[in-house]
Amino acid sequence: MSEKFASIVQHLQKELASIQVGRVTPAAVEGVSVEAYGTKTPLEQLASITSQGAQALIIQPWDHSITKEVERALRTCGRDFNPVVDGSTIRLPFPPLTEEKRHELAKVVAHKAEEAKVHIRQVREELMHDVKTKKADKLISEDQAFADQKEIQKQVDHFNQTITQLAETKSADIMKI
Repeated sequence: MSEKFASIVQHLQKELASIQVGRVTPAAVEGVSVEAYGTKTPLEQLASITSQGAQALIIQPWDHSITKEVERALRTCGRDFNPVVDGSTIRLPFPPLTEEKRHELAKVVAHKAEEAKVHIRQVREELMHDVKTKKADKLISEDQAFADQKEIQKQVDHFNQTITQLAETKSADIMKI
């Protein structure tokens, strides 16, 4: 039961890690897929990605013939990247965050946290339905059904609190100047 909840929280942690604040890390380009060799491949499997200072990433494709494809993938991934190609190396600059951009990112964090909570509620509904079905089919007693429902709600409360803490921490990081 808690594995489903934990996987939702792990997914949220991954999404929040990809939101760039302050210092740029290679996690900022996680999830970018490159159309290379006839298939979509994650960027991190095609190139070395390193930080250059606090405001730029250096991407060096292992196969220099796919540099253009990597550049195209970065431009079209929907994250406002503006890659600069220098031979077989791609420099990905990140401008410092403005106050407006910080507020926008804080809203994105809140939205992602709310999506995670919705997924938690959906899993809770599935689990509660299973308990009610087992009770109706006389597979478990009424006392056991009540105990199971109470345990499910306890897990939901715990994971919702974890999601809230993750979102608050990330928002605080974003708003720090």
